[in-house]
Amino acid sequence: MAGNSFGQLFRITTFGESHGAAVGVIIDGCPPNIEIDEEFIQSELDKRKPGQSRITTQRKESDTAQILSGVFEGKSTGTPLAIVIPNEDQRSKDYDHNKDIFRPSHADYTYQAKYGIRDHRGGGRSSARETAARVAAGAVAKLFLRQQGIEVFAHVSSAGKIDAPNLSSDDLASLLEIRESNIVRCADPATANEMIEMIDGIRKQGDTVGGKISCLIRNCPVGLGEPVFDKLHADLGKAMLSINAVHGFEYGSGFAGSEMKGSEHNDIFQPAEGDKGITTLTNFSGGIQGGISNGMDIMFRVAFKPIATIMQSQQTIDAEGNSAEIKGKGRHDPCVVPRAVPIVEAMAALVIADHLLRQKAIR
Repeated sequence: MAGNSFGQLFRITTFGESHGAAVGVIIDGCPPNIEIDEEFIQSELDKRKPGQSRITTQRKESDTAQILSGVFEGKSTGTPLAIVIPNEDQRSKDYDHNKDIFRPSHADYTYQAKYGIRDHRGGGRSSARETAARVAAGAVAKLFLRQQGIEVFAHVSSAGKIDAPNLSSDDLASLLEIRESNIVRCADPATANEMIEMIDGIRKQGDTVGGKISCLIRNCPVGLGEPVFDKLHADLGKAMLSINAVHGFEYGSGFAGSEMKGSEHNDIFQPAEGDKGITTLTNFSGGIQGGISNGMDIMFRVAFKPIATIMQSQQTIDAEGNSAEIKGKGRHDPCVVPRAVPIVEAMAALVIADHLLRQKAIR
């Protein structure tokens, strides 16, 4: 199966299935002498792991990361860094009912048509279980970016039709504390309570709901991104759209920018305070111009669809093309966005780490 690797210089390859022995990742290109904080890596995985609250799947996984190579005396060696995360709570029998039936809006039919075989147990490789490996790799990328003073922060900015207000980016530590104080991972407490009540109600109906995650990257240097096919926002878009259930990506003013006039949308340059180069009065560009970072905050949003597995009966067909009926069983998220926050941050960190190394290679 192709398409399991991501990045050019800071490159990852993930492996594993939802109901296999483990999922894992090999990181190739991580610079040497990076402090590999295993507690930090585990804390990132803990934010993604299942069974966190009543509004997430009740599958119980410790998601304990085991580093197999690439680290010596707490530092990266520059050689391939391998991390494995064992699967501990598979219930494959929960999927026996859909062995020969295609679940609506899942990858069952497309995998069967593409490969002539599929792992029906939780979707196999198409399961979001694979993203645990990305979070582990993204944590290593964050440790690298931390040395460069670069910060990545994301939160749930909408669930269904409930939107959080735009947040000030001045104090990310405070926003992080607020975000982690509620189970929906929204950095606005009042909106978080409203979201939780709505999602819990959807769960009790046996249904699901989508949402959006907003992400901010601070202190990114000017010059990251390539001018044509590897534009920084294009690679961020590819990274986000590779995440399960993602149906949309926009950066800066996004789609709303199409409704503005140029005189309203242009970001006017001005000298930065002190001796810090150039800044802009507004940031409709989302920190990226011509596909290259301009030193302003990089801002983007990611839209997630409702999870396809619902606890209601639906019409479908079986592998022979006959009409069939299916109802979800097992343990599933009523809304994916609370657990997707660390995934979005991880993929953003991987893109920035890769482009940072690419920029260092040419300058």
